[in-house]
Amino acid sequence: MLSSFIADFKIIFERDPAARNWLEVLFCYPGLQAILLHRLSHWLHNLGLPFIPRFISHIARFLTGIEIHPGAKIGKGVFIDHGMGVVIGETAIVGDYSLIYQGVTLGGTGKQSGKRHPTLGENVVVGAGAKVLGNLQIGNNVRIGAGSVVLRDVPSDCTVVGVPGRLVYRSGVRVNPLEHGNLPDSEAAVIRVLVNRIESLEQQIEELKKSQSKSQALAMAALSEWGEENTHLDSDCCHLKDKEINEFLGGSI
Repeated sequence: MLSSFIADFKIIFERDPAARNWLEVLFCYPGLQAILLHRLSHWLHNLGLPFIPRFISHIARFLTGIEIHPGAKIGKGVFIDHGMGVVIGETAIVGDYSLIYQGVTLGGTGKQSGKRHPTLGENVVVGAGAKVLGNLQIGNNVRIGAGSVVLRDVPSDCTVVGVPGRLVYRSGVRVNPLEHGNLPDSEAAVIRVLVNRIESLEQQIEELKKSQSKSQALAMAALSEWGEENTHLDSDCCHLKDKEINEFLGGSI
């Protein structure tokens, strides 16, 4: 437990530039306080005590705004940043050196007993407001974008964004764990693809209109020429007929 406390304490200075001294971290960081109280309640929970562990977690929730069930397993060096509104269920497992932001829920999806909460690997980052629901396996070095809802297993070294969560691979590019706001937006990418497709189709339509206009112009010109020729023929025919009529009438007089 002492080694876990040291790791929990040190990781804050590594990941939070606002951390200035040990006194401030110890008394003014609710994430650290919630984890320390959880480690006590979890130890008592493993001893089989029926009431005290839940009461300690209830006090921790009142003091920090972070709710961690005594049965949850929290690895060493886990940092809950800000922490307000974080909920971690009874059978959840959080791997070493994971980073959890405010408003995160590691919850279940029903009333079934047994393992019903997610398992997070090591070095996982869960962005603000993200929800990971059900008995899921989240691999090591996974990044879950803010506001995402994860309902399926996620392999290691992947990034998940969106509702529901979708995998976004960033091959060869390291994602800084503190830059979860710079994660790729798959929905925006899809919209950009659709917009580009629409623009391409509009260009094709304009080209078809231009070619159609040229064809119509050629057709009109051809019809115009044909009409003039027909008019000339018709006038000649009429002239011939008029001549024949005149001759006929003249001959009958």
